[in-house]
Amino acid sequence: MADNKEFKPYIAADQVMPEVTPTSIILGILLAVVFGAANAYLGLRVGMTVSASIPAAVISMGVIRMILKKDSILENNLVQTIGSAGESVAAGAIFTLPAIFMWIEEGYDVTLSVVAIAVVSISGGLLGVLFMIPLRRALIVKEHGSLPYPEGTACAEVLIAGEKGGNAATTVFAGLGIASVFKFLADGLKLFPSEISYSFKSYKGSGIGADTLPALLGVGYICGAQISAYMLAGGVLAWLVIMPLIVAFGADATIFPAEVAISQMSVDEIWSSYVRYIGAGAVAAGGIISLVKSLPLIIKTFSENIKSLKNSDNTVSTLRTDKDLSIKTILLIALICLVVLVAVPSVHINVFTAILIVVFGFFFATVSSRMVGLVGSSNNPVSGMAIATLIITTVILKATGNDGGLGMTTAIMIGTVICIIAAIAGDTSQDLKTGYIIGSTPRNQQIGEVIGVIAAGLAMTGVMVLLNNAWGFGTNQLPAPQATLMKLVVEGVMGGDLPWNLVFIGVFIAVVIELLNIPVLPVAIGLYLPIYLSVPIMIGGLIRYWFDHKKYKNDDDKENVTTAGILFSSGLIAGEGLVGILLAVFAVITVGGGKSLADLIDLTARGIDLGAIASIVFFAILILCLLKFSIWDKKNYKK
Repeated sequence: MADNKEFKPYIAADQVMPEVTPTSIILGILLAVVFGAANAYLGLRVGMTVSASIPAAVISMGVIRMILKKDSILENNLVQTIGSAGESVAAGAIFTLPAIFMWIEEGYDVTLSVVAIAVVSISGGLLGVLFMIPLRRALIVKEHGSLPYPEGTACAEVLIAGEKGGNAATTVFAGLGIASVFKFLADGLKLFPSEISYSFKSYKGSGIGADTLPALLGVGYICGAQISAYMLAGGVLAWLVIMPLIVAFGADATIFPAEVAISQMSVDEIWSSYVRYIGAGAVAAGGIISLVKSLPLIIKTFSENIKSLKNSDNTVSTLRTDKDLSIKTILLIALICLVVLVAVPSVHINVFTAILIVVFGFFFATVSSRMVGLVGSSNNPVSGMAIATLIITTVILKATGNDGGLGMTTAIMIGTVICIIAAIAGDTSQDLKTGYIIGSTPRNQQIGEVIGVIAAGLAMTGVMVLLNNAWGFGTNQLPAPQATLMKLVVEGVMGGDLPWNLVFIGVFIAVVIELLNIPVLPVAIGLYLPIYLSVPIMIGGLIRYWFDHKKYKNDDDKENVTTAGILFSSGLIAGEGLVGILLAVFAVITVGGGKSLADLIDLTARGIDLGAIASIVFFAILILCLLKFSIWDKKNYKK
């Protein structure tokens, strides 16, 4: 362990600055709701979420410094602490809960109330925060030199470089505004299609296309060329190899689970009927493989965390920068969360399954807290943890006679809580690392996490119900890849009727990918999702590749340009997500004549449609905007 007696935070422990203020709480809650909703939409559509910490910090600096004319780095940090909680709650909820919505749509004897969504989202988030707090001194303080916590350290650097806050905030808001206009024109007014596709007649079963949407361009830029290429490789394998093989060998056969002959099916129907099961098998295998590969590290980190807790100095410190929530407060809130989970009938959790949540939750929270310190939040195998939890709990539930719709719902509820616990524990660790570097008060940050979790949990309830009512989960608009996977896992363990041959094809494709020493999950996600999503993501990745390999006068210029691109891309994602939520509201609001508000603003109903060429042109304009606010912006170059 590193010796941290010499460490001096940016703001000294004896220096008192505004931190928990009405401004920081209100702005933090707004950002938690905004980034939570945007990430929920993005995750349900693409299968991944993006970090909200740095965009939240930048927006906070822009508002507090430029508009309110205040100068408080600790206040800014509390805003990003509250705001970033929305992303983690969204990730845990959307990766699991839509499975129950899909069961309801399929006619299963299951129910899901608004209260249940709120209870599992908030309880999971609070338990994730609380389980991490006792680890703060061991992981954040004592191992400051050993555990880098990349996202937390990067966010601290952004906050410390506060003089860049105004320009950076402008970049985020520009991306948000441009994406909002683009999304509304494409999917609101439907002035041009947001998806263009082409099927090769001479190569039956194959197809190519792109969803020309801002968020996908932004995701590709943030992920980079390599991850984007892995996703596209999965899409090529599905749409240009597997699907043509199905047509070539299937011919006029009708093969389960489809109910019509393969020769009569479109490429989208072939993907929906067959390839998505293959992709689900690959994603499940990828999650389990990543978890198995992490087992030595998981076991080591858990044992080290326990040793650190035993050996930690629990004397009460008088320093502002070393004050945590008291253990009594932690235990009381945790107990309330568990009691509420058991007491609300629609959650379907009893005392025994609550114990399972405590065991799995504390284990994965401790693992997640250290692992994100080593490999970063993006490499944290949360989906693998959720799959492992679902398999074990579903087996236990089935063995104890809790099968059928009730058992399946209970399994998903447990999986949701565990998934949110692991995601929030990692997010809390990164935030506390940021606070440690700049000199925040840990207790205030922990209170901020609690506020963010509650705000995001309540917002997530409305967002999920709204999106399901507007388009439904598991549809082309919202594929919900992780939730569909969790659904298949539970159905499979409970003995549901699944095309296991297709699932196992995906499993062994994942094994082959792993044997080739290629990251499994991005390829598997590309295999699972329509190729229409992978193509624009690849375009964003290629732009990032150009930025990274272009010659610059100095390293500062390169870093500034790359960061500006990330901030603009974050704005693209947030803007599309928010307008996506707005369009969902329009889709469920009925006006005169029984038509929805979305139908009334649809220009195609009046014969106005600029066509696929316009879609390509507007997407090209989107790319030019990304270049304008990053590599072409002189403010990003050192003078």
